[in-house]
Amino acid sequence: AAMEVPLSHGLASRAAALATGYLCYRRGSPGRGLALRSLRRARREDIDDVGHKYYLELELEDVLDKDNTVNCTAEVLYHLGNKNTAPNVQFTLEGELKNTDEADNIFYNRIKSLEKELVAENIPDSHGNVPPEMEPIRLLAWVASGYVIWQNSTENTKFQLAQIKYVKQVKRSDEYLEFDYMILLHDMVSQEIIPWQMTVLWHPQHGVQVTQDSRQPKHA
Repeated sequence: AAMEVPLSHGLASRAAALATGYLCYRRGSPGRGLALRSLRRARREDIDDVGHKYYLELELEDVLDKDNTVNCTAEVLYHLGNKNTAPNVQFTLEGELKNTDEADNIFYNRIKSLEKELVAENIPDSHGNVPPEMEPIRLLAWVASGYVIWQNSTENTKFQLAQIKYVKQVKRSDEYLEFDYMILLHDMVSQEIIPWQMTVLWHPQHGVQVTQDSRQPKHA
């Protein structure tokens, strides 16, 4: 049977961070990033020979519009032993996320019409500022990093996107936008800052795909 986990406990907050990252990856776009506003309830079940399963009740907020919240239930299963298997995550949203079609299309058309490929670095900057025209680029990284977080999380990690070190648009002949990102992921458990490269495809109709990602060596 599932046991209650105190909300202040690291296990609960780590499972919640993973669920939020996964949700953001599945439902986010350059017009919408999702962040954890509050964890309402957490239960944990040990399933023999399978792994540890968490049942979570979350409240999520829109990164750009913190008054816009949605409740969600999620189940997270961490597999025993096998470090190469991403945790299983399932979720149900209660209510609707706001429509971002207009914002997404404006961003898409703006990038498509650029004469030269977009290049930028240090988002946010050392003062925490994000130029308004870079907000969709940051949210796209936020969403894509949700995939990296999902694929690489264990019960002992709690990853969060800290910064985009570098982003470069890659020219394509099809309708997709492609960006090559170097991000910094912060593991709140070990306090490590980990550089991570990810190649991200996006199209307003087809969502976000991370086609390639790799942990990078840390530079002293």
